[in-house]
Amino acid sequence: MQNELSAWDEAASPPSRPAPSPDDIRAQLDRIITSPEFPHVGRSAAFLTYVTEEALAGRAGRLKGYSIAVEVFKRSEGFTQDDPVVRIEAGRLRRMLERYYLVAGQCDPIRIDIPKGGYAPSFEWNGAFEASSAEEAKTLAVRGFRVQLRRMTAVGIGAGAMLGISIAAFALSSLLLPGRSNALLSEGGPTLLVAPFTDLGDGPQAELYSAGLTEELLTVLPRFKEIHVFGRETSKSLLPGVAASQVRGELGARFLLAGGVRVAGQRVRVTARLVDTETDKILWSETYDDDIHSRDLFSIQSDVANKVATTVAQPYGIMAQADAVNPPPDDVGLYTCTLGFYAYRAELTVKQHANVRSCLENAIERYPTFATGWAMLSIIYLDEERFRFNTRSGTPTPVERSLGAARRAVQLDAGNTRALQALMTALFFNQQVPEAFKVGEQALETNPNDTELLGEFGTLVAQSGQWERGAALLDRAIELNPSGGGYYHGTRALAAYMLRDNRTAVIEIRQADLQTFPLYHAVAAVIYVNANMMDDARREAKQLDEMHPDFIPNIVAELKSRNFQPADRARMVADIRKAGLAAVDEVQASMLLPKGAPVSRP
Repeated sequence: MQNELSAWDEAASPPSRPAPSPDDIRAQLDRIITSPEFPHVGRSAAFLTYVTEEALAGRAGRLKGYSIAVEVFKRSEGFTQDDPVVRIEAGRLRRMLERYYLVAGQCDPIRIDIPKGGYAPSFEWNGAFEASSAEEAKTLAVRGFRVQLRRMTAVGIGAGAMLGISIAAFALSSLLLPGRSNALLSEGGPTLLVAPFTDLGDGPQAELYSAGLTEELLTVLPRFKEIHVFGRETSKSLLPGVAASQVRGELGARFLLAGGVRVAGQRVRVTARLVDTETDKILWSETYDDDIHSRDLFSIQSDVANKVATTVAQPYGIMAQADAVNPPPDDVGLYTCTLGFYAYRAELTVKQHANVRSCLENAIERYPTFATGWAMLSIIYLDEERFRFNTRSGTPTPVERSLGAARRAVQLDAGNTRALQALMTALFFNQQVPEAFKVGEQALETNPNDTELLGEFGTLVAQSGQWERGAALLDRAIELNPSGGGYYHGTRALAAYMLRDNRTAVIEIRQADLQTFPLYHAVAAVIYVNANMMDDARREAKQLDEMHPDFIPNIVAELKSRNFQPADRARMVADIRKAGLAAVDEVQASMLLPKGAPVSRP
C-alpha cells in the first residue's frame, strides 16, 4: 500500500518519522470537515473528501478538473473547461484550509493542503506550531477589521464609503501578505453566477430571447477580468428563478444575476437584478424596454447585456462596491489590493500610491502569475514618472519598470483588458505613440464596456492632439460610469478647453474633485483663464505652484512627455502665464538646457 501512496510519500517529513498512515489522514480529514472553523460553503467538504480518498486509493495522478466536476459537482459528461467551477472551488478550498490551520488547526498532527497547479492533496506532519506574537496580532487585526467593516456597512455603498474602506483594507493587507500564515490572501475577486433568465411572455419569441440574453451575458461578463463568472454548463444546470441560498450553498457564488423577459406584441421588457447570496439582498435592479418593430431581437439583447455587464461588473460597478463595504471573509489580501488600486485611481494621492504599490508588489511576489496584478503594478510604476509620485531613483527607470510589468501581464493573459491598458499607457509614455494606440484599439475591441480602459484611452488619444475622439471616448466612460473616477472629468475638461468649449470645460473641471492632485490645478487654471474667471485662475495657479513647484519651470518637458502637440503646448504655456505663473516657452526652455545637451524638436 505504501508504494501506491505517492501523493504524500514525497512530503517533507523528519527522517525518523514515517509518512502519515491512511487512518491518520482520514482522522485529520474528519477533524477538518467537522470543525466550526471550516466554513460549509458550496461543496468544499465533498471536494476535500473526494480528492483525499482518491489519493489514498493511489489515483492522485488522475485527479483532473473533469473528474471532479462530474463526481463532486454532478456536472454532465459534456462538461468543458470553459466552466471554471472546479478552479474557483479549488481556490476557495485552499483558502479555507489555510484559514483552518491558522485558526483552529495550529496544533493538529497532520496538515492537508491542495498545492497550486493541480488538485492532488499533500499530507505531512504538522510539527509543533506555536503562534508568535506577531501572528497573533495579525489574527486580532483581521477580527478588528471585520468588526469595523460591519459597523461601516451602515453607511451604505456610496462612492466615498467604498473608497475609504478600500484604503483601510489594503492598509491591513500589508500585515497579512508576508509569510505563510496569511490565510486570507486571495488570488481571485468576486464570483458571479448567471441564472437562466425567466420566460415571462407568450410564444416562442420570449423563450428564444430569454435563452439568447443569458448566452450574451455569459459572453460579455467574463471580459471583466476582476471577476469570476461560472460558465455555461453551470448556468444551464439551474432552473430559472433559482434561490440565492441554493446558489450560495451548492456553488459558493457570492453574487447571483437573474431576471426575466416579457414579449407582448411589438414590445419587449427585460428585468434584471443582482443578489448578494450571503444576505439574499437585492443590490441592484433595472428594467429595460424596447421595440422589436424598430430593432431586431439580437441587437436588443446585445445592448441589454452590455448595459447589465457594465453596471454590475466594471471596476467601479455594483459588485466592487458591495465587496468594498463587506469583503468576503476569506479575502482581505490580493483582491483588496485591486480595490485599493481603483480607490487610488479615483483620487490620485501620493499616500494611496505608496500603499497600493507596496500591496501589489507583495501580492505579486506570492502570486507571480496574476496578470491583472502585474497590469495594475505597471500603471502604479508609471505614475512615479508622470505624476512624480514616490519616485524611486536608479535603474531601471519607472517607465522601464512599467513596460516590463505590462509585458509580463500580457504574456500571462493576452486577452486581459487591464494588461492591454497597461501596455498601451507604458508605450505612450515611452514615446511609442503608434504602437500604444494599436494596443489600445485591441483592448477596446476586447472589452468596449470597460470604463477604466475607455477613460485611459480617451485621455491618451486626446493628449496626442485628437481632442474630439478623446472627448468622445471620455464621454462614453462617464456615461457608463457616472460616479467613477474624477480623472475622467478632469481630462474631459481639458479636452473641452482645447476644443474651446468653455462652458463644458468649467462644468467638467468642477466635477473632477481632485483637489489633492497637483495637475488638476494646472488644468483648472487654464480653463478659468479662458472662461475669464481670473480670480479662480490665479487661485488654482497658486495652488499648483505650492503643491508641485517643479512643474512650471519644467512645463515644456512635462507636456512633451505626455505627447502634447506643439500648438497645444504653446497655448497652455500662454494661459498659465495669464494665470500669474512665470512659465517659460519652448525657445526659453531650450536656452535653459545645460551646455552641450541636445535640443528636443517638436
